[in-house]
Amino acid sequence: MKQRAPLTLAAVTAALAAVTGIASLTAPAAPAADGKKTAAARMPVERSTLVCPAPSSSDIADTAYTSYTPGAAPGAAPGAKAEAKGTGKGAARLTGATKEAKAVLEPKEPGKPVGATSSGSEAPALTGTAEGALAPGWTVQQTTKVAVGRARGVLGTACGVPGTDFWFPAVGTSKGREDYVHLTNPDDTAAEVDVKLFGPEGPVKAEPGRDRITIAPKSSQRLLLSTLAPDTQLADVTAHVTTRSGRIGASVQVAEDGVGTDWLAPSTDPAGSLVLPGIPSDATSVRLVAFAPGEEDADLSIRLAGPGGSLSPAGSEALHLKAGMTASVDLKDVTRGEAGSLLLAPTDAKKAVPVVAALRVVRGSGAKQELGFIPASGPVGARATVADNRTGENATVLYVTAPGKADAKVRVTASPGTEGGEPESKEIQVKAGTTLAVSPPPAPSGGKGSYALTLETLSGGPVHASRTLTLPHEGVPMFTVQPFTDDRSTVLVPKAVQDLSVPTE
Repeated sequence: MKQRAPLTLAAVTAALAAVTGIASLTAPAAPAADGKKTAAARMPVERSTLVCPAPSSSDIADTAYTSYTPGAAPGAAPGAKAEAKGTGKGAARLTGATKEAKAVLEPKEPGKPVGATSSGSEAPALTGTAEGALAPGWTVQQTTKVAVGRARGVLGTACGVPGTDFWFPAVGTSKGREDYVHLTNPDDTAAEVDVKLFGPEGPVKAEPGRDRITIAPKSSQRLLLSTLAPDTQLADVTAHVTTRSGRIGASVQVAEDGVGTDWLAPSTDPAGSLVLPGIPSDATSVRLVAFAPGEEDADLSIRLAGPGGSLSPAGSEALHLKAGMTASVDLKDVTRGEAGSLLLAPTDAKKAVPVVAALRVVRGSGAKQELGFIPASGPVGARATVADNRTGENATVLYVTAPGKADAKVRVTASPGTEGGEPESKEIQVKAGTTLAVSPPPAPSGGKGSYALTLETLSGGPVHASRTLTLPHEGVPMFTVQPFTDDRSTVLVPKAVQDLSVPTE
């Protein structure tokens, strides 16, 4: 019988915890004494934790870190905003995930980005916590440039929230690829981690003991994926990282001979429909890699949302995914000179099978190629932020997609720069089924240094977004892509009412 890729116990436990958590937060409060109903209030989160992987093993790597917390969280109750303003600036600290735990960044107040740099191969993985006014929407970007060598390129990643379940479509174990999964434990207890691979024929059998790792407290490890099954070489693989105990941050660093290097962030949770936003207009090669983790096969339609609407790529209109098997589609230069986003949806709306997906994107040609990845990502939601944007010709390009049948309006706000300046905002309209490339996006006035871009959904249907940061070097279009995802800066808190009465029949 064919082996499937079941949802793990950790994943089920996490899902149940999320459901019960939501239930507890949204359950109606006890009735007030006067019979009037009490309403829940949306309040800013009080604590945020982030994890950043070790940036590079190259001695000539240059890494920039940028930390930013936007202002008052959108949708928060007015009283909550006033209370947050009166409780001080909060505190945040990003330190090495080592016993020494030296501080790398210590932002002091929201609304002002803070930067730091490191050089060489000794920069460690980082863990950090923000509290009080610095917690809601706290974002840290890590950008590394390696100018020459086998793994030359720009590697960018938004430091992630620790969790228990991560999907990485588009990894590889073939000759010429070096894909390392970085696992960082931010907590004071050890974490037990499983790493499973799924190829075109299903689960890849790992050598005994290689696919289970113990991550010591406050530490980080990296695992070369090809060592899990040394005799198996596959170009397109899906990696599934789960924890048996504890929680971790997980990212995959990809290096491909002659093509480049970048971080692959995890795909959004398995869903029937997915959006992969922000394929650059000059992409010379685009490959879609997808995986259905459940027990059912999935049939997906493939559409490209460009500036003028959505269309199906000729010859690649659909994709059949067998359960538990990774599939890929070579879309070549699908954008044909116009930026776009890939939309995946079930061919039969009544049979939506959850899937995960990512895009491998190449810009340039010959010896001047560079590699990047676009994972499927969730909607912007109320608010989302990506830090470390830079001014200059096409340095930062913002892509905003409205994948549904409704137009959308968003507000784009540029923070001050790390070296001063004033924020700037702009409202933009995105037509249904299209992708809008904003180049240049808003930038701080009179400011220097890198800055953050914050998106807020104002009206209309859901929007998905990403940004491309391009730092060319000697003719190589070195770049990296980061999606915008809802910063979940608020939580719904029911009003507590004391009720000591005893119910009677």
